[in-house]
Amino acid sequence: MATKASDLFIECLEEEGVEYVFGVPGEENLDFLDSLSRSDTIKLILTRHEQGAGFMAATYGRHTGKTGVCLATLGPGATNFVTAAAYAQLGGMPMMMITGQKPIKKSKQGRFQILDVVAMMGPITKYTHQLASSDNIPSRVREAFRLAEEEKPGAVHLELPEDIADEHTDSRPLKASLHRRPTADVKAVRAAVSAIEKARSPVLVIGAGANRKMTSRMLGQFVEKTGIPFITTQLGKGVLDETGDKFLGCAALSAGDFVHKALESADLIINVGHDVIEKPPFFMKQGGTDVIHVSTNTAEVDPVYFPQIEVIGDIANAIWQIKEDIMPSGHWKFEKMLKARAAEVAHRDGMCDDMRFPIFPACLVKQIRDVMPADGIICLDNGVYKIWFARNYPARQANTVLLDNALATMGAGLPSAMASAMVYPDRKVMAICGDGGFMMNSQEMETAVRLGLNITVLILNDNSYGMIRWKQANMGFKDWGLTYGNPDFVKYAEAYGASGHRVESAEMIPGLLRECLDTPGVHLIDCPVDYADNDRILNKEIKELSAAV
Repeated sequence: MATKASDLFIECLEEEGVEYVFGVPGEENLDFLDSLSRSDTIKLILTRHEQGAGFMAATYGRHTGKTGVCLATLGPGATNFVTAAAYAQLGGMPMMMITGQKPIKKSKQGRFQILDVVAMMGPITKYTHQLASSDNIPSRVREAFRLAEEEKPGAVHLELPEDIADEHTDSRPLKASLHRRPTADVKAVRAAVSAIEKARSPVLVIGAGANRKMTSRMLGQFVEKTGIPFITTQLGKGVLDETGDKFLGCAALSAGDFVHKALESADLIINVGHDVIEKPPFFMKQGGTDVIHVSTNTAEVDPVYFPQIEVIGDIANAIWQIKEDIMPSGHWKFEKMLKARAAEVAHRDGMCDDMRFPIFPACLVKQIRDVMPADGIICLDNGVYKIWFARNYPARQANTVLLDNALATMGAGLPSAMASAMVYPDRKVMAICGDGGFMMNSQEMETAVRLGLNITVLILNDNSYGMIRWKQANMGFKDWGLTYGNPDFVKYAEAYGASGHRVESAEMIPGLLRECLDTPGVHLIDCPVDYADNDRILNKEIKELSAAV
């Protein structure tokens, strides 16, 4: 018997192993919604805004490696997906957007609400397609999932018009093929090993593309065998345990930090999982330090990045091959790198006892690290605090520090924490948001409460767009145009049925954090923060101290 197209679409999603569809349905999705209601394996997660649904789907993809799925209607529903699409695309998170559309074979309402959504999604997705025939649903869904999860992962989009959704077809879902990523060329591996063995002071730089489970394991074995130290980009945080003695720091600032000083003493950089969406922690120059590029993709050459050796293929396998072949050298010297790291740790620890109120960021970072378990997940929105956490918060495991150094969008912190709590219900999860970023998707507090999630939402409250205010001061402009008022966040949380808390001293933070993390439900903490020293420390003091090492 022929199958209704919307039923077939759901069957295809079930075949792909989809667990959740996050979204806000509209009139044009009602066939799809009806079919979804009969699925035994897929749950609808109804959100309060399409952007929140997209952020949740993308974060699900980041954690699992499987495509997160989100749903919106045509027109304004689809346009609300744009930021989430760019977030997933730049951040390398597999995510599928499904949007509705008016009938394409017979117009009912002229051009009401109709945009060319497929064309709109083109520049910010790996694949976008309007389904014009129900017979093609299985192949288009399979192709979309394949591309979403293929390195580099990203966003895909399918448009399902309501007349197509109501068709009937004999087509059946397609099963995924068995596929393996190509392994790196043996001669390229040998060239890399030879260069590392001949170097005096090699160093690892771990980027976004290395943030994969097996790559993390192989890099750990490589560092253990060789003793070569490593730095991370912001999206490489947690790939290796950052509490060990081989960690040299995270490139949170663009230049002039202790980590850049450590890099200056290297005569060979092994750049693993480099992604052009992140500003690199080093710039190459003619006659400068040689670079080995280890990635699934060849290097995009530009004036400041032109690696001498490229090892292209599955990254985990490439690192394994290098590790198996390499003979650790007795003449490697890391003293200068380790000296720079020791100076950074001393500077960081020297700030941690500042118990002022409103809260000093460096003190807050340490207090959060002290209470979060090794597998606890912090989900950062976007703001100046992101620099403090990237620099000062040592990650213990991969994907336990979720920050967005790709699109760097505000508004993703809360939805990201919600998806994290769904994927890992037994782990401690904390959203860390500025007051500005939190308010961009604060309505999802209702979704979190309705879903019964266990999350803590920490709001760093300075009544301003603090990141831009910091940049404004750094560039010598007058302080203007970036301050506002906030609601009473404790009452705001309680209005949603969450528990609201207010920080009134630095001393109360550890106990309050433990109470919220150990008590089921949604907790919001209003934490006044003092950014007055950001310019002095981040723009001046760090540069002066690192230069003196």
